Amino acid sequence: MRKTSILSAAVFGLLMSAPVALADDITFAVVGPMTGQLATIGDQFKQGAQAAADAINAAGGVNGSMIKLDIEDDQCDPKQAVSVANRIVANGVKFIDGHACSGSSIPASAVYAEAGALMMSPASSNPVLTDAAAKAGWPTIMRLYTRDDAQGAFIGPWIAKKYAGKNVVILHDKSAYGQGVADAVKATMNTGGLKEVYYDAINPGEKDYSALVTKLKDLKADVVYFGGYHPEAGLILRQSAEQNLKFQLIMPDSIASPEFWQVAGPAGEGTMFVFPSDPQAKPEAKAAVEKIKAGGFVPEGFTLFSYATIQAFAEGIKRAGSDDPAKVAEALKNGTPISTVVGDVTFDEKGDLKNASYDINQWHDGKYAPIAQ
Repeated sequence: MRKTSILSAAVFGLLMSAPVALADDITFAVVGPMTGQLATIGDQFKQGAQAAADAINAAGGVNGSMIKLDIEDDQCDPKQAVSVANRIVANGVKFIDGHACSGSSIPASAVYAEAGALMMSPASSNPVLTDAAAKAGWPTIMRLYTRDDAQGAFIGPWIAKKYAGKNVVILHDKSAYGQGVADAVKATMNTGGLKEVYYDAINPGEKDYSALVTKLKDLKADVVYFGGYHPEAGLILRQSAEQNLKFQLIMPDSIASPEFWQVAGPAGEGTMFVFPSDPQAKPEAKAAVEKIKAGGFVPEGFTLFSYATIQAFAEGIKRAGSDDPAKVAEALKNGTPISTVVGDVTFDEKGDLKNASYDINQWHDGKYAPIAQ
């Protein structure tokens, strides 16, 4: 008995003196347009996610695991998005901060759902993303961002009231995002009593929009709502200015980027756009904003939404006590607010944000700020 006790004590002593094994790292994929015309958005995703991972790791990680990021480029191309999604799940990654463009997120979501991975987009706004997932019974497709129909319900009636009796044109770029938000604005503006004088699509990627400018002149356009991205918006404004045509351009959230002004230049003066209430101004974001700015990056656009997505993953894993994506998604939808840099957020059964709020921003001299409504 005495020898057994001595042996047991020795083994116990060895165990106590041995280094404690740390939990394995946990990988989160960050997917967006890291290259191409919309690379600014990808950079926002990457900067926000990295800042969040650094902060969480500095505080001890997620249940003892350190966060690692896998940065992937889909160029906002649907085919590439599906290819990237397949590679991510083949590598065993269970959590995806992305994609950016709705046209990429929607097809990629099927890949993640089939693999049981949790995808949370910090930018895609087309309702089809979560509506289709809910209809198919996919619980792990979510978004930490607003929906086009909610944005349309906000800005459409405002346009109808403010520009009653004016010539309003609605354009889109044929993308799932651009057409989706343009249609949402058209519907709510019409319900508000204002009918557009012209509705059409443009061909994205073109360099010459002079025919469109001539059409806008003939229509005597006072206001143009364009569902699309900053490269085309900037060119249309510049080429309109060259023909001495001035109208009020109103856009969705895609032009919350300094690149819009780089393309449009002074022709962008006065351009308005809708964006979720400025997360940089929230008290919860103060420390993160200061840290990101200290690193030489301004956390505009989708930066803090990507940051918040990483925070949501971490909180969901803690709540679930597991990194099982289905359990994490269930824990995130339980109604208890999640503290993030964009404020406390809650999700509905579809995985959409509840109670989103918006600002109308206006560009002036290369910068934008909310205006009084």
